[in-house]
Amino acid sequence: MLAWYDRHARKLPWRIPPNQSKSGVRPDPYRVWLSEIMLQQTQVATVRDYYEKFLANWPSVGELAAADSEDVMKAWAGLGYYSRARNLKKCAGEVAANLGGRFPQTAGELRQLPGIGDYTAAAIAAIAFGEPVAVVDGNVERIITRRYRIATPLPAAKAEIRAVLAPLVPSERAGDFAQAMMDLGATLCSPRKPACSLCPVSQDCQAFRAGDAELFPRKAPKTEKPTRKGAVFVIRNRHDAVWLIKRPDSGLLGGMSALPGTDWTARQDGLTGEKSLPFEGAWQRAGSVRHTFTHFHLQLEVWEIQADTKPPFEGWWSAKGVLEAEALPTVMKKAIAAALPDAFRKQPS
Repeated sequence: MLAWYDRHARKLPWRIPPNQSKSGVRPDPYRVWLSEIMLQQTQVATVRDYYEKFLANWPSVGELAAADSEDVMKAWAGLGYYSRARNLKKCAGEVAANLGGRFPQTAGELRQLPGIGDYTAAAIAAIAFGEPVAVVDGNVERIITRRYRIATPLPAAKAEIRAVLAPLVPSERAGDFAQAMMDLGATLCSPRKPACSLCPVSQDCQAFRAGDAELFPRKAPKTEKPTRKGAVFVIRNRHDAVWLIKRPDSGLLGGMSALPGTDWTARQDGLTGEKSLPFEGAWQRAGSVRHTFTHFHLQLEVWEIQADTKPPFEGWWSAKGVLEAEALPTVMKKAIAAALPDAFRKQPS
C-alpha cells in the first residue's frame, strides 16, 4: 500500500507529498484538522475552494478563534451540515484559549474537542502526528469489507472493520497508510466497477477472487425519508434588496442567514398557503423549492412581495450585490432565486 501511495498519491492542498513524509516532515495539524472537518460527508472537489478560502482568511487556529462568528458562517455558506461550522469555531476557541494554540497529539485527546468524533480524531492523530491508529472512512470500509468479504451489513460492521484494520496499521508512516487507503478507495476500489486489475492488493482480496466486489459493503435497507412542508417569504424593496433574518444559533441551519418563513423541523410540517403569510399585502406565489437534508426532504412554498417599509420582525435589508456574501444556506438561495432569478451570479443547485 505504501509503495503504491508513493507513486500514486493524490495532490491535495492540505497534504504534504509522501517523499516529504518519509523524510520526517509533518503537516500542519491546523490544516489537517480544517480539511478533515470540511471533508465530513463532503466530496474533495467541493472542499478545495472552501479550504483555500478559509486558509487565506484565517491561516492559524488563533486567527480562526478570534474571527467573527458571522464571518465564519458566511465563508461556510453552501458547504452544508452547518453544525460543523459552529463546532469549528468552538474547537478553534478551545485550542487557542485552553491548549496554547496546539492540538492534542492522540486520538483519545482529540475526541474531547468540539466537532471531533472517532473518525476525525483518528485521521488527525495519524496524519498530523503519526499515531498508529485505525482510520475508517467510507473508502476504508469498502476496501476492508471486500478484502475480507465481510457479510455483516453497515453500520453494524463498523466494529468488525476496525478490529480487522487495527493490526494492519504500520508503526511507521501511519498517516501515509491512512491516506493511501483513502486514495485507493477514491480512485480504484470504487463503489461501482472497481479497477481491480490495477489494485496493489487485489491478489489477497477475497471479493475479487469471488468476482462479487460490487456487492460489498453490504448495507442495511434504507428507510424512506419523510417530506416536510413549509413556506418562506421573499420580501423585497423597490431596489430588490431582500429582507433577511438570522436563524437561532442552535438547531438545523443554526446561526445562518435566512428568509422569514414558517417553522418546520425534521418532525413536523409548517404552515403553507395563504394562511401562512406573515402580514397582509399583495403577495404573489413564486413557485416552490425542494431540498434534501440528512433525515428528510423539505418542500417550501415561495411567496414574494414588494414592501418598502420594514417588516414586523427582526432582520435587515440585503442588497442584490451583497446577497452572494451572506451566510445563506443553499435552500434559502434556491428560494430567493425562485422569486428573483438574477439574484445570484451562479444559480444554486
